[in-house]
Amino acid sequence: RVIGLGILYTSGARSLSALVSPPKNIGAENGRRSLRPPRRSQAPHALVGSSFKASSPNSRFSAGAGIINALTFCAIEAVGKNLFAFFGDMKKDPHVVHVHFGMSGAWAIHPLSSAPPPTATTRLRLEGPDSKGKAVVVDLSAMTCNIGGMELYDEKRAKLGEDPLRADADPERLWGKVSRSKKGIGALIMDQSFFTGPGNIYRAEILLKAGVHPSIPGNRLSREAFDRVWLHTVELLQRGYATGSILTVDADDAVGRPGLRRYIYNSSRCGKCGGKVKSWDIAGRTCYACESCQPPNPKYMDVETKPKPKPKKEDKDTDSGHVPFISHCAKDSMATRLERGGARLLTVAEIKSHLVSKFSVTPPKSAKKAELAALLDSLRAPTTNAEEAAKEKAEAGEARNVEHVAELAPGQARRAATAKKEETSPSTPNKKIKAKPERPTKKRKAGGVKVEKRKLPKRVNRGKLLE
Repeated sequence: RVIGLGILYTSGARSLSALVSPPKNIGAENGRRSLRPPRRSQAPHALVGSSFKASSPNSRFSAGAGIINALTFCAIEAVGKNLFAFFGDMKKDPHVVHVHFGMSGAWAIHPLSSAPPPTATTRLRLEGPDSKGKAVVVDLSAMTCNIGGMELYDEKRAKLGEDPLRADADPERLWGKVSRSKKGIGALIMDQSFFTGPGNIYRAEILLKAGVHPSIPGNRLSREAFDRVWLHTVELLQRGYATGSILTVDADDAVGRPGLRRYIYNSSRCGKCGGKVKSWDIAGRTCYACESCQPPNPKYMDVETKPKPKPKKEDKDTDSGHVPFISHCAKDSMATRLERGGARLLTVAEIKSHLVSKFSVTPPKSAKKAELAALLDSLRAPTTNAEEAAKEKAEAGEARNVEHVAELAPGQARRAATAKKEETSPSTPNKKIKAKPERPTKKRKAGGVKVEKRKLPKRVNRGKLLE
């Protein structure tokens, strides 16, 4: 999912990327990344390395299409909600196309044989072979689409904050900015110069899970509370990347409630505690908070709850779970160790061998084991493709204006949703279903009193209906 991954893809030799997805359950304290992002990534994108015929069907990007026509698509990078596509030669000041999808934009790839005609919103169309030589048509619709040189990239990038999906995200730098701001943390999470990526749904759910009220000013927020906010920001956006959907409810809380996707967003009751959810406006967007889980009282502004007391030594459970380690006298197979404890149970040589053989990634000799293990674990992490994500949303009844997949054009998303309905519907081909005849109006008894059903007029206002 290139749009949300925050990775820079380039053509040429593959190398170790610093833009490694952070391991799950890593907080701001122990999840700070020391490796800085290189300009190259190990993973090839479907378009990178190819040249395309470029055009602007709706004429709103004609000048830009003329500039990049027949140039090599040499790199692509995502930073929060912004996408940067590089055309030409990365060593000789390439042309940069800056894209912001807005609420419903898409960058969709179609096989040439089934490509639909462009629509009124198609700003850019690319036609040519993809990285595997297959003929494709690529359509881009977006709220913002600009072109410039590397100065455009540098200007836009400098205005963006920390992207929780990128390995170069610096929580220390973010904490410095947050702790000096008088704005509420609810406003700061939506400020792309602070937190780059989260939107309104994520704001509500992140702060609920962190136990932090949205109105607490950044300069009143404790470091502990900030760390919880950053922890859940990384955790939830990583989950969204892996599943292709905004699913914030933990497995334990979802037991017996399969339809629960979010705790408080657009809800009257908190899905975690059942408490009342309060909503109000912050900068034109609706903000949510649970009165129980996110107490607004000033004395609770800095700390969610009192820390649990540490157990006494005599009460300590000595029969704790065993943490696997690399055994040299009873060594398991590499596959068994990977399944049991991840890449940390492999030797450096085994990790490098696995990266090369399974993912065609050649890591540098200077890379440390922790960095190699994090890279391998991130590559092994299962992710959901765009079509499956669209199917999941359709099954849950989620509208495209709440969640949309930027890799699919509207027609592709509809086809994926239709395919899901056909999979779940009973297989009764060519069987005509007879419509049930309407029951005649009857009189029924209610408490000994005859009540006659009345037909409502076609036009009736809400007040009359309530009466």
